[in-house]
Amino acid sequence: MAVKEKEVISTRKMERIEYVGLTVLGLSLAVLFFRPGVIGGIFDAMVNKTVPVIVKVYLTGTLGCAIILSVMTGRILERLGFTDALVRLYVPLARWIKITPLVIVPAIYNILGDINAAGRITAPYLKKVGATKDEQKIAVATMCQGNQSFSTLMLGILAFATGGIWAFPVIFIGLFLPVILVPLLLKVTLYRNVSFKDISDMPRFTPSTPIVPTIFNGAREGAELLFLLLIPAAAVIFAIMGALEYIGIWKPIENALTGFLGALSIDPQTGIQSILVSPTLAMNTLVQTIKNIPPRFAIGSFILAASGFPLQIPLAQIPAVWSQNSDLTAQEALEAAVVGIIIRIISAFVLAMIITPLVV
Repeated sequence: MAVKEKEVISTRKMERIEYVGLTVLGLSLAVLFFRPGVIGGIFDAMVNKTVPVIVKVYLTGTLGCAIILSVMTGRILERLGFTDALVRLYVPLARWIKITPLVIVPAIYNILGDINAAGRITAPYLKKVGATKDEQKIAVATMCQGNQSFSTLMLGILAFATGGIWAFPVIFIGLFLPVILVPLLLKVTLYRNVSFKDISDMPRFTPSTPIVPTIFNGAREGAELLFLLLIPAAAVIFAIMGALEYIGIWKPIENALTGFLGALSIDPQTGIQSILVSPTLAMNTLVQTIKNIPPRFAIGSFILAASGFPLQIPLAQIPAVWSQNSDLTAQEALEAAVVGIIIRIISAFVLAMIITPLVV
């Protein structure tokens, strides 16, 4: 038996990941031998970069409670028919655009703050009513024009109140208008295989859960969002930033992002947080900094935050959810999501220029 086991081990071919592992092992041993303080220093930098955000902002600050309460508020609005009301209002516009009315529903779910539910619940309906692949791609791209956490919207409104900015034009032009214009834009450019379908038996999106369970379930969902998604995501990103900062790589990346976002009239600090970490964290930061930045930058920052960011959503979550629940492959869903966030970045610049004279 021992001889046979030895033969099996000696004849098994090395896989690519094993070569990677050996390389990492060799580098680790070299660093440990020549500069052993580097490993400890990187870990210490990761901890020091992560702890202030996780502890002081999410756990002992106001952001954690704001997330829980905002998700609860979103679920109450959904229970009161907010989703169905917006869908009904969109049907005449869909007839004019000549597109399936349900392409707007994922975006509405996203405005209420649940991008995963937007895919799991609405994608099967799009498939059921015979929406083409192009229409499903439009639905994905349009979904990226709204905030993926209701707390982003609530904190954004709070920031505008703190900065003395009239919130109504920002919300209407920056959040609701793109939901109408993006399907029209994509219909005449990238995704032309569309047609209006008069859905006589319009699906109902208002849950029938009693109001008290709706409130408590919404609060529980907010806590799950906080502890199972936002805090781990923030910990990962800030830990990576801390490690890159320690070895001297992060500063050039940060400077490049700062220059890019500043050129687009987006506050660099909150813009980086929206793209890499969490739009909710970005809007919480904006509440504290809005008095110290130009109104145009604050508006651009909000429009960027009310989107499909951070990056793990268009690059991972959307392809995974939509490939399982629609006719789209993961690659097709990814491409549509990238189209959506590119449109959002451009609209953040354009709409900030348009809105600023109206609200200041």
